[in-house]
This record gives sequence, structure tokens and C-alpha cells, in this order.
Amino acid sequence: MLKCEKILRKATASPTSLKFGELCYLAECHGFRFVRQSGGSHRIYKSPGYPFVMNFQSGKGGMAKPYQVRQLLKVLDEFENGD
Repeated sequence: MLKCEKILRKATASPTSLKFGELCYLAECHGFRFVRQSGGSHRIYKSPGYPFVMNFQSGKGGMAKPYQVRQLLKVLDEFENGD
């Protein structure tokens, strides 16, 4: 869990500095499961507690797209606060 917490702090501090693999790992350690890959770059994740899918795609240089990092952080915050 320590690695997950470290990545979460990194994502919160700077959504632009998160690698694509770290974004996927962060989703998985918070209960999202990989469902499928669409095309070469889109990875689809689903969580039993969330009615929508999360669609992540790799940006330039293997980095996560900042708006997708912020989307995941918002969902994780909603899970934590029970919204």
C-alpha cells in the first residue's frame, strides 16, 4: 500500500508529472479493474462502486494525460467522502 500512497501524493501534488503506468496502478490499487484495451493506447477500467468506466490513454513520452489524472483523483475523493 505504501507504493499506492506515494503515487497518490505525487498525482495530487502534480497531475502533469504522473506516468501512464502510475495512473493505471493508482486506479487498480483503489479497486478499479482493467476491463479491456481499445486500440493501442486506450485502457478501460471499471469499479463496482462507480457507475461509469474510466478511460485512460497514454500521452506524449509515456506520461498520463493531466485531465485524466484529475478525473481519477475526483472519483477517489468522492469514494473517500461518500458522495
